[in-house]
Amino acid sequence: MRNASAVLIACLLAAALGAGAVWHFTHRADKLPDPPALVLKVREVARLETLDVSLYKKIDFSPDPQPSGSTWGDVVQWASYSLRPPRGRAIIFADAHLGVDLRKLDVGSLRVSGRKVQAVLPPTRVQVELRPAETEIIGSNLDSKQTAELFERARTAFEREVAQDPQLAAQARASAEQTLRSLFVGLGFTEVEFVKELPGPARG
Repeated sequence: MRNASAVLIACLLAAALGAGAVWHFTHRADKLPDPPALVLKVREVARLETLDVSLYKKIDFSPDPQPSGSTWGDVVQWASYSLRPPRGRAIIFADAHLGVDLRKLDVGSLRVSGRKVQAVLPPTRVQVELRPAETEIIGSNLDSKQTAELFERARTAFEREVAQDPQLAAQARASAEQTLRSLFVGLGFTEVEFVKELPGPARG
């Protein structure tokens, strides 16, 4: 009887230890990636997140005076000084691309604390491509060189105009944030925060 009790106790102890081992290996927390590993993960899947916007602008070469320094005032002022007398108008079409290049995210842009990750996004970039095939130059006295210069000045003015639009920049950043959030949550993080700059190290 004593031997049977000892065997029973040993079996119960072994079962308890086995159950404990199974629980440990099935419930242990997966190791979350540190910032260097996170950067590698981001670069594996990241791309240039872009927001595409179609634009157009009507320019009159002999308009009412506009203040120099305004986005399109500089273009009109150039036409006034380049053409004597200035004459004609143009309708210029373009595509603007606002992008956040997630491949430029580096270790200094990320901070991991437990299951929380904080990230600082790279700056938003703006690129403008003119659509010369759709652009209309009406009744102007521009020569080919002046037309090329008009296009370049218009492209620069479009870039400045788009870069100064906070709503467009916010939309581009929201797209990039959604991409990163999906990636980080898939890696096991439960809290993802996007900040303008990482907080300083905690002082003990």
